[in-house]
Amino acid sequence: MDVKPTSNLLVLSREDLDGLVPFGEYVDAVADAFRMHAEGRAVLPAPMHIATEHGGFHVKAGLLPIGRGYAAFKVNGNFPENRELRGLPTIQGGIFLFDASTGSPVALLDSIEITIKRTGAATAVATRYLARPESRTVTIFGCGVQGRIQLTAVRHELDIRQVFLVDKDEAAAQAFASELVHERLEVDVPSKPKKAAFASDVIVTCTSSQTAYLGAADVRSGTFIAAVGADNPEKSEIEPALMKKARVVTDLTEQCSYMGDLHHAIRAGVLETADVYAELGDLVAVRKPGRTTPEEITLFDGSGVGIQDVAASVRAFALARKLNAGRSLSLN
Repeated sequence: MDVKPTSNLLVLSREDLDGLVPFGEYVDAVADAFRMHAEGRAVLPAPMHIATEHGGFHVKAGLLPIGRGYAAFKVNGNFPENRELRGLPTIQGGIFLFDASTGSPVALLDSIEITIKRTGAATAVATRYLARPESRTVTIFGCGVQGRIQLTAVRHELDIRQVFLVDKDEAAAQAFASELVHERLEVDVPSKPKKAAFASDVIVTCTSSQTAYLGAADVRSGTFIAAVGADNPEKSEIEPALMKKARVVTDLTEQCSYMGDLHHAIRAGVLETADVYAELGDLVAVRKPGRTTPEEITLFDGSGVGIQDVAASVRAFALARKLNAGRSLSLN
């Protein structure tokens, strides 16, 4: 995809981005980004994280050879108590998009919508390769905005019929369930979440937990797990014993080794980076197969990488230019 150069900066708010890009286009863009990384054509520096008393900030960046080439830098604040204590989003920030051939800044995008969609898109790609095609039941741990897009992501690839919704705030799970009453789904907020997880073909963990809560005894053979909540070193969702039992695929193994659920399995001494089966890009680029047997437990450890932000931002930028969305600021 190429976009004609401009001397203006396009500003896209969350409202501008909401509904702008069909979810399937985000999935295609993110899949392409992982493929380019596996082929050695992407630049993906290590993220920077600054911890604070009640949350933290992180910077993720990347460069992809899309058209003329684009680089993006995302700065996010992540404050897990925001929703409950302040009525604010957990994640807030912005993405600065640059033309990599000239160094010119071309867009400033609200990061909430992009982060939500690109995270969901990665789960959709992982589901494509790691879930059993006949999977019909999913448990979602975490019923915030990310839980909603995660369900969309799984349903993008699978014919899901039954959904279990779990959240430490039961009202949040009930609210999510009420939004699905007109869908062709059997939806339940279970009183015994681990029993629901064991009954599921797919499990998604997208919480802010700092204590692992999903263990080897909670998952049956053949399950696919998308673990996407642990995006800093303090967060943890998957017990090390389950990591050891599963076939693990990461978005980026080096990053997950110090800030994903893989990080905690390594610290517990049950896994090493060499035990990771593949990175997601290896599956997209057909360097390795995804699921190989119906019985194996597969797990995607998604810590979120900068090339997802580049790919999603470029797709949104191109469509916004085409549809005259957003606000243009002169840089002269």
